[in-house]
Amino acid sequence: MTQADRPTDGGWAWPVAFILLAALVVLAAGIGLRSPWPADEPRFAQIAREMVESGQWLFPMRGGEPYPDKPPVFMWLVALFYLATGQLKVAFLLPSALAGLGTLWLVHDIGRRLWGRDVARYALLILLFTPQFFMQAKSAQLDALVTFWITLGCYGLLRHFLLGPSWAWYCGAFAAMALGIMTKGVGFLPALMLIPFALWTPRSGPGTSGKVWGARSWLGLLVLLGTLALWLGPMLWTVAASGSDALRAYRDNILFHQTAGRYANPWGHINAWHYLFTVAIPSVWLPLLVLMLTQWRRLGRLLREDRTARVLFAWALMVLVFFSLSRGKRVVYILPALPMLCLVAGALWQRALDEGGTRASALALRGVVVLLGLGLAGLGAVAWLHPALLGPKVDDYGDVLAEIALPVLGMGVGVLALAAATWRRDALASLAAVSLLCWFALSCWVWPAMDAHRTPKAVMLELERAVDARHEVGLLQFKEQFLLFSRRPLTHFSVLAPVAEQERNAWRWMQEDPSRVLLVPDSLDLACFDMHRLRVLGKAHRQDWGLLDAGAMKPRCEPPLKALRYTWRPQRLDILD
Repeated sequence: MTQADRPTDGGWAWPVAFILLAALVVLAAGIGLRSPWPADEPRFAQIAREMVESGQWLFPMRGGEPYPDKPPVFMWLVALFYLATGQLKVAFLLPSALAGLGTLWLVHDIGRRLWGRDVARYALLILLFTPQFFMQAKSAQLDALVTFWITLGCYGLLRHFLLGPSWAWYCGAFAAMALGIMTKGVGFLPALMLIPFALWTPRSGPGTSGKVWGARSWLGLLVLLGTLALWLGPMLWTVAASGSDALRAYRDNILFHQTAGRYANPWGHINAWHYLFTVAIPSVWLPLLVLMLTQWRRLGRLLREDRTARVLFAWALMVLVFFSLSRGKRVVYILPALPMLCLVAGALWQRALDEGGTRASALALRGVVVLLGLGLAGLGAVAWLHPALLGPKVDDYGDVLAEIALPVLGMGVGVLALAAATWRRDALASLAAVSLLCWFALSCWVWPAMDAHRTPKAVMLELERAVDARHEVGLLQFKEQFLLFSRRPLTHFSVLAPVAEQERNAWRWMQEDPSRVLLVPDSLDLACFDMHRLRVLGKAHRQDWGLLDAGAMKPRCEPPLKALRYTWRPQRLDILD
């Protein structure tokens, strides 16, 4: 290693405790300062709210209707934090933040055990500066939590096969997989690691006399099924005893349609087979990708010579191939592979340091930082001085741009200043510092300024002024955020039904009581109502929302195929104030 490749200040090699503390500060930053944002966050927050207010936790409900798209573990955690804090605005972000912190600790601990503390620290820094990590850990989606369970599953298998044998960790890995399945269905992914273990791991663990394979290997499957039974058993028994068509539909949807059916025959997010490699990875793993591409020869040697790196890299590649085989692909699908790949990258960086070969990678990584700083500074300056240059839709964000322009400009200047101050220091630590700075600024200044634009709060306040509290309000093209901000009961006509079917049920509902009104977006093309009679209340989600009263009803409307209506009555009226 040359002197130029080494950090010039020994104190710059951050202690792990400091790195984890800084990550915790950034993960916690902004919690309570913004509301749940579309598309998924309001849904999960509302489901957790209904669990707490109704006392019914077994079947997730949104607006009183069963929600069959995802298993319940994430919603359970949000509901538990809501019970503990009494603040949904705080609770909805806590599971992802804690999952992110847990993933960081697991990566460091297993990296330290496998390669030593230097590789563990490098892996931690790489994970911190890979944008997708904070992108998900600071949002209330399922992906940060399922990634934690998957990482815990991989951790347990590594403890058994490479550091064991440890049958307790082996069984714990399968329990983690079950919890991952109960979070998002793909929690079984650590089981794919058994394939490289079978290829490259001896039957006896290093330095021990015990065996890592054998008859006890079946215990993992039993633990997985037993853990799943804690949820599936009560759910299936309740469905069978209820005689409810809605609950039977929930059971069939969650067990078959949303799992194997969604993978084999997806109905959304259809992308080319190479999408994850050519679009997703370059967009959300850019610094990591740069590091590996500039070290590709050394990476090849590492994989040939280091069995542990080979196991982890092969597993990450299998995860990417698994998701690529389905026609439905989203960027978030690659997140579970990231922690193990960061461990490989940490070992790669250590080898590059030992061989004095980090100069090209460090220069490329610093170039990424400079480009980021210039991009943020330029964006902030344009938003402040000439917002019209940002495109034809800029009018939709006029007030928001004025509020976030200076913070974004300040972020860009801060990134450039930090890049200059740390130019001759450790590139990984510099990049991690930039990442922490950016995510902290986004959380504390940019996102709170955007909150009013990302919620229908203004529309719902106008609804209270426009409609007497005695009159019932219905919703077409249901969105969970309207329930979160509602101060009155709202009726909807099944989230799962097509808009035409919702409309027919709404027409019958209004026919029963002409004092009722509908809250609808102006983009709908309705057959049973005259949209020219829409009384606009305001804008939300880049659409105008307004009211249709009995005067907008057409004389006739086809009857619905099935009568469906659900009424949600809020128990707290200040849920997100």
